Amino acid sequence: MNPDPGAGGAHNETADAHTARRALLLKWAIVIGSGLAIALAPVPSGITVDSWRLFAIFVATIVGSILRPVPGGAMVLIGIAVVILLRVMPVNPAIVGNANIETVRIKQALGGYADPVVWLVLAAFFMSRGMLKTGLGRRIAFIFIRAIGRHSLGLGYALIGTDLVLATFIPSNGARAGGILFPITKSIVEAYDSKPGPTARRLGAFLMPFMYQCDVIICAMFLTGQAGNLLIQRFAQQAAGIDLSYTMWMLGGIVPGLVSLMVIPPLLYRINPPEIRHTPRAREIAQQELERMGPMKWQEKMMLAVFALVASLWTTTKLHGIDYSAVAMLGICVLLLSQVLDWEDVLRERGAWDVFIWYGGMVRLAEALGETGITKRFAEAASDFTVGWKWGAALALLALLYFYAHYAFASISAHALAMYTPFLLVTIAAGAPAGLAAPMLAYFSNLSASLTHYGTTPGPIYFGAGYVSQQTWWRLGLITSVPNIIIWTVVGIVWWKVIGFW
Repeated sequence: MNPDPGAGGAHNETADAHTARRALLLKWAIVIGSGLAIALAPVPSGITVDSWRLFAIFVATIVGSILRPVPGGAMVLIGIAVVILLRVMPVNPAIVGNANIETVRIKQALGGYADPVVWLVLAAFFMSRGMLKTGLGRRIAFIFIRAIGRHSLGLGYALIGTDLVLATFIPSNGARAGGILFPITKSIVEAYDSKPGPTARRLGAFLMPFMYQCDVIICAMFLTGQAGNLLIQRFAQQAAGIDLSYTMWMLGGIVPGLVSLMVIPPLLYRINPPEIRHTPRAREIAQQELERMGPMKWQEKMMLAVFALVASLWTTTKLHGIDYSAVAMLGICVLLLSQVLDWEDVLRERGAWDVFIWYGGMVRLAEALGETGITKRFAEAASDFTVGWKWGAALALLALLYFYAHYAFASISAHALAMYTPFLLVTIAAGAPAGLAAPMLAYFSNLSASLTHYGTTPGPIYFGAGYVSQQTWWRLGLITSVPNIIIWTVVGIVWWKVIGFW
């Protein structure tokens, strides 16, 4: 008698489900265990029990953001809820007055969602939706490709040129590199019959890692390079009093960034060359797409006007004093009033609301942890390891440790949340100028994402296209990390001295 053909499939499905449940339980065990291990450890002198428990919850939330037993936003919401239920949020008695202390404590725990930076990130995601909806991002990309896309290296530069322009305005590398540029890149490589498998090396195996490696450089060049930079800006201000404003971040990143973009693409072209060197068809595709799109529509022109308005106001904040978040919200209001975006577009932007929940919660947890004095105590203890060192040697070692620690993180924001403030405080305690250490670690936070295929949001997108093996992806990431570190330390340090960072 023939066996039931569906039995094997059902058995495999059950086995897969069982394996998935075990993996989920293991993740939760690690998350909860990391928090309990700290909570049950002896409380250091000078630190209150509530502050130590807050630290335990913070660490568990960070570990959960890395392992993701649930999505990142849900993990942070759980962390905030635990902080509220255990009543460990620090509250200054002076602000309580006659109010109910529990009400004040809850307001403090949820205070991150009223932070202007969090609303800036939210508004910026909506603006990126406008860029996608109107097709302006695609038009910019095809104009670049038509201009310099006749060779494969030029094609790569055309695509990252688009990323560079959009990064001055859209603080979501997922929206830029993933939402706008990846579909264009994929359609071009497939036009040359380059698909995962035997034909991957024709063009796709070159362009996919090329786009990712260049995107992380562009992320480092602008405050709006990716959402985590706004978090890093806050930490630099809180921990060291360094204001990495939009203009200062861009001024500090533009020179080493452009040098990296002159070095890394030819390096990738040499060590991971495409079989197809000439790509005239890419220019033909770009021309055809531009003709199909026709003249700029009214919505595109309005989107371009908002782009120019917001970017110009961000770069001149010191002249008019309008906060970055207010400028971003002004841009959204213009897009809504002009009907470039409608309210349904805002509601459908699930990624924006997910980041809002995640970002607002982590901002408040990180601030509260700083108020406990734990990060300062960590810096004082860790600085003992560099006693007697010259500050340059201490900064070099700590910066390298910070850079390569990104192998353990699945996002730039998670890396910065866990390590930026402690490492900044330690380097300053070792004698390094705050005006040098703060931007170096900020830029390294982005550049280090090049190491793996999960380093930042576009990584899984480009790697997931299937053109490059994980071994090759990691090898290219490790190789490019060396010239990037050299450029951003040697050229960067000299340039930051010239412009007065330190």
